[in-house]
Amino acid sequence: MVIILIGNYSKDQQESMLRFSSMLQTGFTLAGYSCLVWRANTIFGHLTKSTQSGFGKWLGYIDKFILYPIILKSKILFYDKEEVVFHICDHSNSIYLPYFVNRNISITCHDVLAIRGSLGFEDSYCQSSKVGKFFQQWILRNLRKAQKIISISEFTLKQLNELCASTEILKRKVIYQGFNANFSVLSKDEIDKRLDSFQLVNKRFLLCVGSSHQRKNRVMLLKMVFELGVSWDGVICFAGEKLDDKLTNIAIELNLLHRIISIVSPTHETLVALYNGCEAFIFPSYSEGFGMPLIEAQACGAPVIASSIQPMPETSGGAAIHIFPDDSKGFANAILLLQNEDYRNELIANGYKNIKRYDVKSMAINYLTFFVEN
Repeated sequence: MVIILIGNYSKDQQESMLRFSSMLQTGFTLAGYSCLVWRANTIFGHLTKSTQSGFGKWLGYIDKFILYPIILKSKILFYDKEEVVFHICDHSNSIYLPYFVNRNISITCHDVLAIRGSLGFEDSYCQSSKVGKFFQQWILRNLRKAQKIISISEFTLKQLNELCASTEILKRKVIYQGFNANFSVLSKDEIDKRLDSFQLVNKRFLLCVGSSHQRKNRVMLLKMVFELGVSWDGVICFAGEKLDDKLTNIAIELNLLHRIISIVSPTHETLVALYNGCEAFIFPSYSEGFGMPLIEAQACGAPVIASSIQPMPETSGGAAIHIFPDDSKGFANAILLLQNEDYRNELIANGYKNIKRYDVKSMAINYLTFFVEN
């Protein structure tokens, strides 16, 4: 059996999705299967630095939605129907499903946040432009026609089922995602070496990883530190996108700007060191499909304080302190609770147990079983 994965368009620079397809390919190859990754060809995309916004986005659309379907149809014809399994790695590429008629084809749904946002669900915290609404509803129409769907969390599957309630998808199954990179405990010397240039050596800091999107609720870290007052004297580290004006202005109002360190687009090595070195990892998100940073932190031995909104409790396996995302006093009290070494160590130990559920080998085996099930 040959497995062909339909990956994401490289020029879009969706790093997590690119790593996901590579992770699946590695897992299937180690299991002894021939596995290829197909992506939309970068043709017009070469004319721009980025296809993530402006005119460059439209050049990417030409590659993905006009040229690639033609290329894809011709490539599919070269493979015998009985000897190949196709899998679309990202639900945003469900638009390619119609080209696999009478083929063994499945798709992974990572979340339905943007789809729900396009339909007016405010709890997704994903607003859409007119063009965005068109694309998200195009994605949903094709998902509703999918015969086999893998979801990465029970929560996402529940939301998907609600959106596809009137359709008959043959198979829907939850398979937890494995780690798409190495996250592990580092020695103190290695942590200091990697964090030296960021002025974080021997410094107490809380870590927040992710974008500046509203649903990430970055402002909670400012509110919780303000709530802590003189009982906690560390700094806040935001790793990911740079601080936006709104967050900066709030930090100024709360007199906390001097206690913020922003690390824009950290390397993987830096990110692992940040997880290892932080006093606690804070994940107060309003809306997620899975919440990968939560288990990345657990794998690096960081105690986790996260939102109590699903799927965060599902992802953490209960090995985190879960607080309602608007409860700044609750988040502050959680930091104080972690000062108890016995409690802190127990939480970290339970985190190590939880991450065993996210093994790449187990994930690959579950995928392979799903592919061949009728």
